[in-house]
Amino acid sequence: MLRSGDNMAQGLYQHVRATWKRPKEALPHMYRQARMAQWRREPVNCKIDRPTRLDAARRMGYKAKQGVVLVRTRVRRGGLRKGKIHMKRKPSKSGISKITMAKNTQRIAEERVARHFPNLEVLNSYWVGQDGKHKYFEVIMIDTHHPAIINDKQLGVFCSANGNNAHKGRVYRGKTSAGKRGRGLHNKGKGAEKLRPSLKANQNRGK
Repeated sequence: MLRSGDNMAQGLYQHVRATWKRPKEALPHMYRQARMAQWRREPVNCKIDRPTRLDAARRMGYKAKQGVVLVRTRVRRGGLRKGKIHMKRKPSKSGISKITMAKNTQRIAEERVARHFPNLEVLNSYWVGQDGKHKYFEVIMIDTHHPAIINDKQLGVFCSANGNNAHKGRVYRGKTSAGKRGRGLHNKGKGAEKLRPSLKANQNRGK
């Protein structure tokens, strides 16, 4: 009897997902090193033809059709950079390290791509790699004025042409998957009482 975790019962997307769960173990070291070297030479915001992680892209709403654009971007790694404070404090309290930004790196990547392509709307994004200095994300963007997107059953809800303005500038309002995670909306029930309708409505006590 085959279980859901057996290899014989797995489909293509399950194998791809298993590979990307532990990329250091599943992908050869030289292959990953060559890929990082190539991505570092590319522009910060680079349009690509097909997703690096097909399973993650499809899970986040990607479709191989007109009006859907994929952009690979990179953002610096590490915590929040703060200036050194000289106020007769001990060095450990100088506030340079161990300070985390309120927005995670993925949200910053999405917003930068949205500003670079103002005629497109960010749908979602996913992680594809990182090296010593940068994290790399692939951002799924849609042209909300393209007929193929307007007439699409799933993607048409993001188009203002269909009378829905709720998703306009969605990346800046935390409407993407990474944005909702940063706002705590992936949590429900006990412990999440002060996350809705928003953090601001509860004096930021939910975080």
